[in-house]
Amino acid sequence: MLEQDYLELYELQQIIREGVEEAVPGPVRVRAEVASIQQRGNGHCYMELSQSGLSGPVAKVRAVIWRSNASALLSKFAAATGAPLQPGVAVIFEVLVNYSELYGLTLVVSDLDVEHTLGEAELRRRETIERLEKEELIDLQKELAIPDVPYSLAVISAPDAAGYGDFRRHLLENEYGFAFDVRLFEATMQGEGAPASIIEAMERITESGFAADAVLILRGGGSTLDLACFDDYDLCAAIARYQVPVFTAIGHDRDNHIADLVACDSVKTPTALADLFISAVAQEDERIQDFAHRLRMGLLASVSAAEAALDRRLRIISLAISGKISVEEQKLSELQSRILTFNPRKLLESGYTLVTDASGRLLKSVRGLKSGDTLDVRFPDGTVNCTVNG
Repeated sequence: MLEQDYLELYELQQIIREGVEEAVPGPVRVRAEVASIQQRGNGHCYMELSQSGLSGPVAKVRAVIWRSNASALLSKFAAATGAPLQPGVAVIFEVLVNYSELYGLTLVVSDLDVEHTLGEAELRRRETIERLEKEELIDLQKELAIPDVPYSLAVISAPDAAGYGDFRRHLLENEYGFAFDVRLFEATMQGEGAPASIIEAMERITESGFAADAVLILRGGGSTLDLACFDDYDLCAAIARYQVPVFTAIGHDRDNHIADLVACDSVKTPTALADLFISAVAQEDERIQDFAHRLRMGLLASVSAAEAALDRRLRIISLAISGKISVEEQKLSELQSRILTFNPRKLLESGYTLVTDASGRLLKSVRGLKSGDTLDVRFPDGTVNCTVNG
């Protein structure tokens, strides 16, 4: 009988299993990126883990979290990061290396290091901030200012986002009735593609010719990983270098992103951003009303002073006219007195007569008279016609 010169597949798999179990006899910690993840109805969670190099993936392996651990571990990750365990996330897993003659190599996950995931993200965040500071981009937007009455607002948001809807209602239905021109430039607001999408929206604003007084980046609340895109260097550098003031309203009170840091100003919610612009217009409106009030009071004071001066002038003129009238009345009275004193009738009643010639000329002397001239001699009670005899 010939000696067998090959191995059965099961025998080979046994050898590999024994070698694997001997090489990795206990739990090990391994850092890997989640390439895919699926939780089955039976409670088990199946994943594919990978590692990428400069040219692409360099390693892949199947992994599983048995249902006895799945709920606790997935809840632990979600509670710490604010997001579910999902593709693209790098995690340090504690695993047992399992090799099955039937299913091959599988890593059985017994625990995961959430702090590493968060720490890695924070490390990248600090590196981004340091780079922006070194390039003097952190405070570049702070040198810009919106007009006293901001009217034209370019908004970058997802069109169906609740935060954008809240912002529009709060801004356009303001209690003062202020009007704003709000134009939406759509963009993806989460995930790996968000930074490039938001940068592209900013470029569209510039190319559109819309003379925006400010650019508003709106994103409601989300998980830590959902909002990690707002720590992206390229996006933050684009915001810092933008020639129009950029305002951000990203996440909730607990969230703080590099995009907020480099923006002209930031608030925590879209409605708070609406309040910011309403308040800016209200302050200018109040300033204008105060100026109008002071102008009106100044005009009233000027008119009052002019009226007082006019009253004084009229009083002076009135007094002058009254004085003039009084003097003239005195003159008239004296004249009347003289007229009454020298009234011919008065003379006649005193025993005098008035003699006039034929032409009615009053005669004061006999000179010039000759015989035959006719004269009228007037008495108080009548006139006598006479002829000069001598």
